[in-house]
Amino acid sequence: MNKAEILSQLSENVDVTKKDAEIVIDAFLDIISEALASGDKVVLSGFGTFEVRNRVSRSGVNPRTGERIDIPSQKTPAFKVGKVLKDKLR
Repeated sequence: MNKAEILSQLSENVDVTKKDAEIVIDAFLDIISEALASGDKVVLSGFGTFEVRNRVSRSGVNPRTGERIDIPSQKTPAFKVGKVLKDKLR
């Protein structure tokens, strides 16, 4: 399912225009992105939790040259599935 399909279903289920649904979805995604960027955790009860995790630095190999490289630590987004969603998928 892509964003256009989500917008279509949302506009049908809530009886709003697709334009209004797009505004809501974009605002929702912006709020989650900003919260994660500031280091906050976003919890949607029953659905799951979005959070930022730190990946430790490690060494790797450049596949073209075979040269060893150092990969610096970085922050990465993560999603942990909630119990209600997990039970629906079973």
